[in-house]
Amino acid sequence: MGDVRVAVAGASGYAGGELLRLLLAHPAVDLGALTAGGSAGSLLGDHHPHLPPLADRVIADTSPDTLASHDVVFLALPHGHSAALGHELDTIVLDCGADHRLIDPAPWGRWYGGPHPGAWPYGLPELLGHEGVKIREELRGSTRVAVPGCYPTVISLALAPAVAAEKSVTRATITAFSGTSGAGRTAKPHLSGSEVMGSATPYGVGGDHRHTPEIAQNLARAAGRRIAVSFTPVLAPMPRGILAVCTVPTTRAEAEIRSDYEKAYGDEPFVHLLPPGRQPATGAVLGSNCVHLQLAVDPGAGVLVVTAAVDNLTKGTAGAAVQCMNLALGLDETLGLPITGVAP
Repeated sequence: MGDVRVAVAGASGYAGGELLRLLLAHPAVDLGALTAGGSAGSLLGDHHPHLPPLADRVIADTSPDTLASHDVVFLALPHGHSAALGHELDTIVLDCGADHRLIDPAPWGRWYGGPHPGAWPYGLPELLGHEGVKIREELRGSTRVAVPGCYPTVISLALAPAVAAEKSVTRATITAFSGTSGAGRTAKPHLSGSEVMGSATPYGVGGDHRHTPEIAQNLARAAGRRIAVSFTPVLAPMPRGILAVCTVPTTRAEAEIRSDYEKAYGDEPFVHLLPPGRQPATGAVLGSNCVHLQLAVDPGAGVLVVTAAVDNLTKGTAGAAVQCMNLALGLDETLGLPITGVAP
């Protein structure tokens, strides 16, 4: 049991369950209230039988009074539910939803609707910012953090060094394959086993996915200019993981580009540029807080191809949130976070 009293709102969902899995192994954390909406009153073990230490905990209703007496509160809530609750809390709040990710009110209104709730410090420490300075420093000591979306996490880290180094790049094209857990735990017919097994389906085609403006925002931050983003997500027959194939135009040699990536991520504990010839695989990052990257130049097409894999529930959501909590509290950034995956 640690000294940092932590609450998790949305504890019955996939993101909430992954947060609890990681927090149970965190040496500085003491788990306090576990809350939810419709699941309030039930036992946590009814929703997450893989977490036996918490199986007999009763899920409380999500309210400011329940969450207020904690040092840190994680909000693993549906989009649109975090903003009002966060304003009621005088503690460190990490929002795993989209409420505070977008800086510009215009895309917020288009993709999410309603008044723009305002942007919080963005929780992707490894992301390149102005003049190559990573945004990690903005998170140290912060009391509010907007945890990135899972697609923006892997895509932004895959392309940031490229768009930062090559000033002629103005567009990026991405196809990313995601497991069904990225859609949350609510039952949906098109996510049932009979529909998903043995089949892959694109969705949000033609710039119609709400993570597109977040990806564009991150790449613009790294590049210092607007990057047009064409993003096509694909639902894949697996429970968790994202594999992204990202391309941008290039006239440079592969060795030069690899040097940029080694410089950007050589000291990062959770971002791994793989040796030449080894491709990322979702199975290799399962359960870890890591992103695996590989790059290649297609000289015939004049494009850089960056492939990247991440576990959407760990580094793509809950692991990123814990990483940002560590920075906010002044702890070792890697504390309690796995760098190894689970195989097979």
